[in-house]
Amino acid sequence: MSKLVPPHGGKGLVCCLLEGAELESEVKKAAGLKQIAISDRTKGDCIMLGIGGFSPLNGFMPKADWKSVCEKMMLADGTFWPVPVVCDTDDEDCKVGDEVALVGQDGVIYATLKIEEKYALSDEEKKWECESVFKGNGADSQKFWEVALEDHPGVQMVMKQGKYNLAGAVKVLSEGDYRDKFPGVYKTPAEIRAEMEARNWSKVAALQLRNPMHRSHEYLAKIAAEVCDGVVIHSLIGNLKPGDIPADVRIECIQALIDGYFVKEHVINAGYPLDMRYAGPREALLHATFRQNYGISFMLIGRDHAGVGDFYTLMEAQEIFDKIPYATEACPTPGLALITQPMKIDWTFYCFKCDGMASMRTCPHTKDDRVILSGTKLRKALSEGAEVPDHFGRTEVLDILRAYYEGLTEKVEVKMQKAASGQEMK
Repeated sequence: MSKLVPPHGGKGLVCCLLEGAELESEVKKAAGLKQIAISDRTKGDCIMLGIGGFSPLNGFMPKADWKSVCEKMMLADGTFWPVPVVCDTDDEDCKVGDEVALVGQDGVIYATLKIEEKYALSDEEKKWECESVFKGNGADSQKFWEVALEDHPGVQMVMKQGKYNLAGAVKVLSEGDYRDKFPGVYKTPAEIRAEMEARNWSKVAALQLRNPMHRSHEYLAKIAAEVCDGVVIHSLIGNLKPGDIPADVRIECIQALIDGYFVKEHVINAGYPLDMRYAGPREALLHATFRQNYGISFMLIGRDHAGVGDFYTLMEAQEIFDKIPYATEACPTPGLALITQPMKIDWTFYCFKCDGMASMRTCPHTKDDRVILSGTKLRKALSEGAEVPDHFGRTEVLDILRAYYEGLTEKVEVKMQKAASGQEMK
């Protein structure tokens, strides 16, 4: 019997990816179905539904689930879920009962969907979703909308969605090209669970990464390795906003760090196929929820987890975990609640007076003695050809990143937010 945490929702891994003869038959049928174009975000969601990453979901949400998730962070049946998972379209002709093929921007048919519900979302309903999911505890609604449409990529995604959402169970036909592009790194929940069980792990932490791995990330991963059986450095290998560093470069940086600075028996380098939503606190909850499906006990949550710009307060992604129910003996329906817990780490940095990595909890010195570490700050320095401060990153990683930036023909301006610059540090 596995010692790892069970998948979320109490139904085991719900995998919608077909195999063998069933896959071959569905692929042939899909070629003759009406085609519905899907966004890259929806493509990633399809694949996660396929591999069990979104267990217990088996398809895209009906309106009752969409509304309940936005409002209460749970499905209509009471299962905890923090972020809507929907399939949008502008197609006027498809109707309830139709079976359609979901086609990515690369022309690949990723899934078939039996439409159980088709519902329109007005602009006001989309705005309500954005305020529920993306606004956090920050500015009031008026101030949020003064900047959100221009500066928040998650809000932009929702407001650009098609007029309708299609709900229903999916049959997933493809994992895309992730296995070819990231061999040995792209892993399904079942594959990571098998690897951790082979290592006899039970207490496992995950480090979410969308930026190149700097010294603060390394420090967080090593804290987890000290107190758990192992740590999964789990990188987003879907799409990011312009100016972020692509997954293949980030994966190369991580492997260089593992090769030089980690005990390999206690770390796994892995990737998952989602696009970032930049939902800050809500996305931190999503990260913990689907990590439970991968067998993860603890989700490392540091400063401004999954944030963008100045939309969220520094530790808001940690604080939101105090507002949700966890599965305990006292919980009457433990399968519906979240089991994976946050591992909350304070703001980390290199301190010259401490002569090492430290945090706000362990370092008594001032910000003048510290090297403020952030992925945004690192990307901004490298993109502008500026010097990277000592102790910011390992030489092996910086060499990889410099080579990447030197090869760029077009550069995107990297905006510096307060949290990344250190302005909020005392």
